[in-house]
Amino acid sequence: MKVLSAGIHFHPGSPSIPTTAVHTTPLGYDRDDLPVGAPLPLPASVELTDRLSQCGDIEVAFHGKLGDTLLALSAVRALTEWIGLHSDPPTVRATGPHAELISRCGLVTQNPATPPHGHRVVIGDRLGIEARQAEAATALVCDPAAPPCWSSGGRAHPDLPARHYLALERRLGVRLPGSAPFSPTLTYRSSGLVEQLRTAGWLSGLTIAAITATSWPERKDYTVQRFIEVAERIAHARGTPTQLLLIGGQNGGIHAAAESPAHCVQVLRLDGVSAVHLADLFPHCDLVVGNDTGLTHLAGLARRSDGAGPPVIGLYARHSHSKWRTGQPHHHAVATALSDRMHQGDLCPVRDGLSANADRHMEAITPASLAQLCSDLLDGSR
Repeated sequence: MKVLSAGIHFHPGSPSIPTTAVHTTPLGYDRDDLPVGAPLPLPASVELTDRLSQCGDIEVAFHGKLGDTLLALSAVRALTEWIGLHSDPPTVRATGPHAELISRCGLVTQNPATPPHGHRVVIGDRLGIEARQAEAATALVCDPAAPPCWSSGGRAHPDLPARHYLALERRLGVRLPGSAPFSPTLTYRSSGLVEQLRTAGWLSGLTIAAITATSWPERKDYTVQRFIEVAERIAHARGTPTQLLLIGGQNGGIHAAAESPAHCVQVLRLDGVSAVHLADLFPHCDLVVGNDTGLTHLAGLARRSDGAGPPVIGLYARHSHSKWRTGQPHHHAVATALSDRMHQGDLCPVRDGLSANADRHMEAITPASLAQLCSDLLDGSR
């Protein structure tokens, strides 16, 4: 952790957090002391394991929020690994609005149109389970509010992918093969959007993607103006022509390019572009910085086939910066004092009914301090 300005901290990706620093729930065993496949010193959920042992087909059905979906894919990973330890690898299909994106994570083995064989388990969020449960022998609900911050071997596991994975490992009663980071990454494919941008002269120099989309603008929006100022400061400090892609969540398509007020940054607005296309675009950027939202989580998981890709910075004003991250080493956080307190106490202002207070939220993160951090990451000095 590094102090950027008063009450604002930088938290690098994959931090090692001691259990004495945060509120955690003991996992009940030290994973490092157990070989893969070994029974846990905890009882498995017999009803669940009996049902799952008859399943050879997994349907992944997430119908809700993009961010919740992406951070829960570690649970799909845990389920496929458990079945693989006990029988032939299962067939895995994805259905619902995020199916095409989920197919990028390396876990899906069959087209949704392929008829299932054997008993089927559906894993997903509550909306997906309600839509598909009638066709399944059993169902597993991934609720982002449910798993606590686990601790094992003196270390906390605060990110949501780790919470989901370890919660299912405990229920299944077997040491699974996974280790941090538990979130599967999404590989990109050739993209018409990328080619369209390259043809128009974009992605040719220093390219920064700023994610302006948010479900809670009054509390979680850094604003277009601040993102432009950050890009201008980076361009001045580095003396490099800079291109800024503003990624919005509203419909609107590709807007005409413009120059920033300081005439040192080219700006292009991309509004309402599908998450599938953005998964192809983000790995071509040099840096991604964004509001605490699903598209920023997507940027943290979108990687090239060799695993490389840009550093990603999420901006956290109210929610825990450690929980709402992918756990990937390149996915960093800039957090306000309130976000740090939510992290330390494993709290959620929505789930725990914490009323608004006098915190300044996003405006406390100054463009000057954020631009300096971005420059350091681009230079590889963070």
